[in-house]
Amino acid sequence: MDPPLSPSTFSNSLKRESWRYTLLLSFQSIGIVYGRLSTAPLYVFGTLFTKGDRPSHAFKSEETVYELFSFIFWTLTVVSLLKYVLIVLKADDDGEGGPFALYSLLCRHAKVGLLPNDKSVNEVTSYDVGSPFRIKVESRARRAIQKHKSSHYLMLFLALFGSCMMIGDGVLTPAISVLSASQGLQRSLSDMAPIFSSSPDKQEELSDQFKKYVPVPFACAILVCLFTLQHYGTHKIGFIFAPVVILWLFFIGGVGFYNILVWNPHIFCAISPTYVYRFVKNIDKDSWSSLGSILLCVAGSESMFADVGHFSKKSIEMTFVSLIYPILILCYAGQAAFISKHLNASDNFNHLSTSMPRSIRHIFVVLSLIASAVGSQATITASFSIINQCLAFGCFPRVKVIHTSDKKHGQVYIPDLNWLLMILSLTVTIAFHQVVRIGSAAGLAIVSGMLVTTCLMSLVIALYWERSLFISACFLIFFGFIEVMYLSACMLNFHKGAWFLVVLSAVTLTIMLSWHYGTKKKYEFDLENKVSTEWLTDLSPGLGVSRLSGIGFIYTDIVTGIPAFFSHFITNLPAFHQVLIFVSFKSLPVPYVPSSRRYLVGRVGVKDYKIYRCIVRYGYCDRVRDTDDFEDQIIKSIGEFISVEENDSESLTSAEGRMIVIGKPLPDGNALIPLHESYSNDEHTNNNESQTSPLADSFERDSAPAKCKKVRFALPANSPKMLVSVRKELQELIDARESGTAYFLGQSHLAVRNGSNFLKRLLVMIYVFLDKNCREPPVALNIPHAALVEVGMVYTI
Repeated sequence: MDPPLSPSTFSNSLKRESWRYTLLLSFQSIGIVYGRLSTAPLYVFGTLFTKGDRPSHAFKSEETVYELFSFIFWTLTVVSLLKYVLIVLKADDDGEGGPFALYSLLCRHAKVGLLPNDKSVNEVTSYDVGSPFRIKVESRARRAIQKHKSSHYLMLFLALFGSCMMIGDGVLTPAISVLSASQGLQRSLSDMAPIFSSSPDKQEELSDQFKKYVPVPFACAILVCLFTLQHYGTHKIGFIFAPVVILWLFFIGGVGFYNILVWNPHIFCAISPTYVYRFVKNIDKDSWSSLGSILLCVAGSESMFADVGHFSKKSIEMTFVSLIYPILILCYAGQAAFISKHLNASDNFNHLSTSMPRSIRHIFVVLSLIASAVGSQATITASFSIINQCLAFGCFPRVKVIHTSDKKHGQVYIPDLNWLLMILSLTVTIAFHQVVRIGSAAGLAIVSGMLVTTCLMSLVIALYWERSLFISACFLIFFGFIEVMYLSACMLNFHKGAWFLVVLSAVTLTIMLSWHYGTKKKYEFDLENKVSTEWLTDLSPGLGVSRLSGIGFIYTDIVTGIPAFFSHFITNLPAFHQVLIFVSFKSLPVPYVPSSRRYLVGRVGVKDYKIYRCIVRYGYCDRVRDTDDFEDQIIKSIGEFISVEENDSESLTSAEGRMIVIGKPLPDGNALIPLHESYSNDEHTNNNESQTSPLADSFERDSAPAKCKKVRFALPANSPKMLVSVRKELQELIDARESGTAYFLGQSHLAVRNGSNFLKRLLVMIYVFLDKNCREPPVALNIPHAALVEVGMVYTI
């Protein structure tokens, strides 16, 4: 028998395991997060002072190259290292990043949220006693922001706008990365033209053919392969891509070191900020517009923060500081050293492939093709994270979200978004077919997203970190000035391709705003037209309402009262099940809600009615709705509520009475014991036919027998402390479950009142179109079609 571990030994074991896990995440992050930053050297110098496909003569002297390298060095240092790694990553929301993570912090700690809500929701879904998510003490800045409603709308707009920029970057990055590498392949094949023919005319014809037919088709093929791999998830893709990026990094780092030694060892003198000053002092229109290309060297920095939920803060910081940053500086320095000694020597003297020694140029072409595909992964993964957060905040139409990891809840894959990004990336590649044009749009997306992060981060510093307004203002002015400078440079290239990003972002933002507006108006309609609980419990017997055997789940957004669609159903068909459970999903502005605090359960009316309300609280990264055992979890939580109702000390007050937090282990064991068994649907229906009414039976009957699993419940064999009344109510719950289950959903149809303005009509029209064509609520809630009852309602707003 092994000796027991001492506390110190156990602590050391946990530390070793923690470091081992961090190193594992660091390895995976290289293939996911840093592919974009690592492949940026393919097009940073290559798009500087470029008109069409060829560089202009703006590379006037060696001094110009020094100034450009100095700008690249300080941009990479100030933006990527100082801003993101050392500051912004510290503002993660319980391990989640991106614009909506910052917005979530502000919603939670400054009460600026515009999500559909009411006072009753605040009472039962607030950060209750014992929860780690508490609202901080009021401050002058917090009170000022809470007072002005316009600031709330501004923050939501910033979060949505930043998300649109990230999605736009997810479209443009794969296109520019893969196309730049494909053009490297084309140049390599053109250099091999003498092998195919000795005639100069034939060689020139071959070069033209390679230029016409190689870059775009190869880029499209690689893009299709890249997006096809996404369903494997972050964990597997990280293991596949990480070795490629590591090999690429050491390759370009080694070549950069070689070029420094061979061509210009004094290139590191350009690190001096005096060269930045000289560049700004002698600025002209061409030099100013070139800042849009320099900005591409920090492409992928925003993804470091957006992708933090897929890995960990420590792994991302450690990898960037120890590996990515020094190698990138070495690569850019080596390329600048080569360019400084080969000014205007050829049409492609400023491309990374030209700075490669001829003996390894073909190796570089192959590596760059693979690395460019990998480099697109950061923004694709970030887009999945952003949309997942938007869904929880009610700002994006319903789409299927697949959680690809049980350990890291932030690792998600969204099939619909994946294929949409692929189509748009292919469209950009084919339509623009020039790296310079795509780079103009990508630069605008990068700097716009960074500017949004700077604005939200300055508010987080003041309202969440509770630093002085002076420190918050210094952060905003310092980084905001740098990013506004780059933004103005990108706007000079608006006509070259940046207009595409504006169009794409306008469409995406309109979709988000329309969905948020429609969701909010529907919720307000439900609040205004809900029926009191007394109508169901006291007046319904006078209406001749009969009770059917079985359980009825009523899904509703409101947390008090009876939803209008259900009262409409009872009025027209006066019957409902012997056990009713009103289920409401409430998203909290946090990434995760612990399972021990997820369910709030209470009664509607007295015990004899057997009507319960269950509020499911979840964070924007929780996987709750579409799990296969969700119904079982609800019934189990109702059973726990019945057991602890009389003696529970931790409860919340709502308009209908006491709500109890369910999820913690019971001192006397589980109230209901789950029994797993397999059955076919037709057998189950036949066995319960004598207990189920025709109406309830129609809810359960399926068209064809199918083998599936069902969890049945039983009472504990020995429970002497359980009261007779409690045991009786639990047995009635079990019997109702055995009799069958029905699900009630409101099928809403939005209509605009006569005389409404054009903007309102447009938003509602877009919402209705999206609602009809996105994922249906029964599918999103994983509800069996045979047990579904949808009640139609027209919402006039």
